Amino acid sequence: MKTVIDTNVLVGALLSGSGSNRKVIEQSFRRKVQPQIANALYLEYEDVFERSTILEKCLLTPEERSQFLDDFLSICRWNELYYMWRPNLKDEGDNHIIELAVAAGANYVVTNNVRDFRAAELRFDEIHIVTPNQLLEVLL
Repeated sequence: MKTVIDTNVLVGALLSGSGSNRKVIEQSFRRKVQPQIANALYLEYEDVFERSTILEKCLLTPEERSQFLDDFLSICRWNELYYMWRPNLKDEGDNHIIELAVAAGANYVVTNNVRDFRAAELRFDEIHIVTPNQLLEVLL
């Protein structure tokens, strides 16, 4: 199942030892979900992993965080983006997520910020915007 995992889900998994964010990442490592990635999302993951607000709350050491990100990226499928679908979302910083989902042919975008994605100007009916709990309902 091709899925784009928004940064807030990945961070949520790191900040909690349990919960739906964590379970989505676990399903990725179990190969039930095929995370999709492109340059913009990769850079966003790296940026967020270095923020002091995240570092202070994270259960992992800096070395463990780095290893986790490397391990997660190793199971992601890399995609090249050739088209920009803009304007689309109110938050310009989220447009790359939809663009990745379109380019990858993803079935799902998993985010804790569903409301902003559902308010998109452009609709892609084959891409389902879901919360981690909603994806888990489909998987389990």
